[in-house]
Amino acid sequence: MRRSLKSIFYLFLVLLLLAGLVWALWIPSAQTPGYRFVTAWGGKGDGPGQFDDPTGIFVTASEVYVSDARNGRIQVFDHHGRFLRQLGHQGEGPGGLGRPMHLTLAGGELYVADYWNDRIQVFDPAGPFLRSIGRPGKGPGEFNAPDGVAVAANGDLLVSDFYNQRVQRLRADGTFIRQWGETGRTGLTGGRFNYPTDLVLAADGRLYVADGYNDRIQLFAPDGRYLRRWGGPLGLNVSGPFNGWFRTVSGIALDGRGHLYAADFHNQRIQVFDSKGKFLAKFGIKGNGSGQFDRVIDVAPSPDGDLFAVDYGNNRIQRWTLATKGPRIIGIRKGRNK
Repeated sequence: MRRSLKSIFYLFLVLLLLAGLVWALWIPSAQTPGYRFVTAWGGKGDGPGQFDDPTGIFVTASEVYVSDARNGRIQVFDHHGRFLRQLGHQGEGPGGLGRPMHLTLAGGELYVADYWNDRIQVFDPAGPFLRSIGRPGKGPGEFNAPDGVAVAANGDLLVSDFYNQRVQRLRADGTFIRQWGETGRTGLTGGRFNYPTDLVLAADGRLYVADGYNDRIQLFAPDGRYLRRWGGPLGLNVSGPFNGWFRTVSGIALDGRGHLYAADFHNQRIQVFDSKGKFLAKFGIKGNGSGQFDRVIDVAPSPDGDLFAVDYGNNRIQRWTLATKGPRIIGIRKGRNK
């Protein structure tokens, strides 16, 4: 009996030590102050300032662009949530949108990942449609549900090609240059994907990819070389609620300081990392009140350091500010914004 109890005790001690080792190696503590909720706007509907499954966001010094997916449009607001104008319309023709996803603005043009129409569409930020890039398929320069788009300094496009399980690099006219990942096949090793959801380019040309259903972020060098991955133990598709772990990375963004923001969809939060993947902070919990999320799907920083998040399930946009800034909570505004 004593021997059995002693064995149980030693087994418990070993498990405790292993748990401590896992915690020390793969569950980091916060390194910087987090963010505080400021305001929110939206509500379900198809009027100005209302949403039906908002999915993507891009923020400039004065405006907020939001993909209103099932309404087939891009809505534009000021930083306080006042509706300014609409881009695009529901449909398949020129300027028609079928579930617009992530956005980027480069060279004075707005690029929209047009998920159901299997193309990238380009608009003048003032409203007019300009051109489209790509077509349905799995060949070079073709797409099967593109959901993220970035633009390099030389005008090249980088696109996360969701169902094709790859990231493509194209010239501005859509000519294929290269790809990462194996078309139509998922994988766990570096440079392979399991439904990539978004991507962002750093100023120095490094490429960050939200490897959505592998629950991790991958980083590539300017020349395309795989560098590293993070998210759970060794970035090997182990999901969880801990710091630095994910349950589907759905959107990512960089700010001017090199901080990377990740929308952690099923964990109902935003996580913040440095440029090498070191965990810094997190904020948000599940719910429909102030500062709560129902599946946060995208995030974008503004030049003044505030963050705007797409609260997908609550059909609204939230604005957050650094916890070190003075209080300025406004609250939640629902319904139409004119």
